Amino acid sequence: MNSEIEATTKLYEAILSIHNETVPNHVLPADEALTHARESLQQSLSAHGIGIEGAIRHILKDLAPGFNAASRSPNYYGFVIGGVTPAAALADNLVTAYDQNVHVHLPKETVATNVEDAALSMLCELLKLDPTQWSHRIFTTGATSSNIVGLACGREYIIAEASAHRSDKTNSIGELGIMKAMRNAGIDEIQILTTVPHSSLTKAAGILGLGRASVKDVGLKDKPHKFDIPQLKKLLEQPGAASIIAISASEVNTGLYATSGLEEMQQIRELADMYGAWIHVDGAFGIFGRILTSPNHQTIIDASAGLELADSITGDGHKLLNVPYDCGFFFSKHRSIAPRVFQNPNAAYLSTGPAADTIATPLNIGLENSRRFRALPVYATLTAYGSDGYRDMLSRQIELSRAVAEFLDDSEHYELLAKNGLSKEAAIDQIYIIVLFRAKDEDLNKELVNRIKASKKIYLSGTAWEEKPACRFAVSNWQAEVKRDFPIIKRVLMDVVSDWQKK
Repeated sequence: MNSEIEATTKLYEAILSIHNETVPNHVLPADEALTHARESLQQSLSAHGIGIEGAIRHILKDLAPGFNAASRSPNYYGFVIGGVTPAAALADNLVTAYDQNVHVHLPKETVATNVEDAALSMLCELLKLDPTQWSHRIFTTGATSSNIVGLACGREYIIAEASAHRSDKTNSIGELGIMKAMRNAGIDEIQILTTVPHSSLTKAAGILGLGRASVKDVGLKDKPHKFDIPQLKKLLEQPGAASIIAISASEVNTGLYATSGLEEMQQIRELADMYGAWIHVDGAFGIFGRILTSPNHQTIIDASAGLELADSITGDGHKLLNVPYDCGFFFSKHRSIAPRVFQNPNAAYLSTGPAADTIATPLNIGLENSRRFRALPVYATLTAYGSDGYRDMLSRQIELSRAVAEFLDDSEHYELLAKNGLSKEAAIDQIYIIVLFRAKDEDLNKELVNRIKASKKIYLSGTAWEEKPACRFAVSNWQAEVKRDFPIIKRVLMDVVSDWQKK
């Protein structure tokens, strides 16, 4: 046993050393590495196994070279995949070492739930949200599950609001089911009113039985990411309809915000209160715009102002917070709603801490009954770097995004998209961490994403804009550095054009 522990310790040290390695030269593995990794996979279970050392060496030697460098490389700009700060990476190893199941608040037995509550409270402060107002807070697997939690709470709330007019204070979807509760409330339809919705919002609507068709786009024709306020009001006052207003902060394809500032949010809040609607902010990465303070970021600061007027907010920790996958978070002002939706009934063995304790048992306010200790990497990274550290990270990410956008806008070969008729200066000022573009040569544009990926020096995602192929940069890694990264990006883009012209 001692020899096994000694071998395991050495292997663990080898694994930890990965965090200290230099930045990978390539964001994608070589084709040969992918082939070897697949061919090396053990497809059937052996009787006796190959031992701990054999298993780990197999993974490091045969499989690891087939992994991409998505979070380890600052030059991976696909999707919105953040990196992992050193503090979060080390803490995540401790998560496995201590293996806490953060499901029931048991203050006399573990501080795990206290750590989660402290991490969530600090995260509120980072995002300039008052922790005392956002009392229903919990870590989730990501913004998708957080959107499910948000829509479920919103669904419960709007049915309760509709039922109040009938003096029925006990009507609950969580208790009676959606059909009976809607019938009791006199509601024929639950609608989700939004602009350019993320696919996870539509997915959440389907899972919750609201239906994907319940998601209605009420964006302006010339600025689809912005709310058409008169149309929003018209839908809210529709007889027999209960509504959830979902605000994108920021829209995934362009990084643009659905609202322009506090005044517009106040207007939407007034409409929501008038018609008993719930406001949910899908803030996967846009919510972090609230940490900015520089005049250089005033457009982003204005766009993210007023989001505190919402009823619920979701976000991704594994994006701009740069903690390991998977980690999302959810905030709501309506803690009393949570147990009506998520309560575990008739389970005496799931007893909790003292009734006077302000920390809720997680399994009664969220989706999972069994929960990984996702809070520890968040706690570690927030205590390690503080608000100034995160403001610096995001500022560097924005600076790199804007440098790329300016290069594209000046290029004779590329076109910067989603400018919305703005001047060059105004278009650059609205850039957050997303840069949308395409090649002016339509034939090259059809192959552009694959040609950029083939360089293996940078990675980005393909998308569509105005029914044509487009490319999307998403800068979200904590290591982003303009002086180092911009020349690499520029060289790859210029080489792609040069190689195409030679062809």
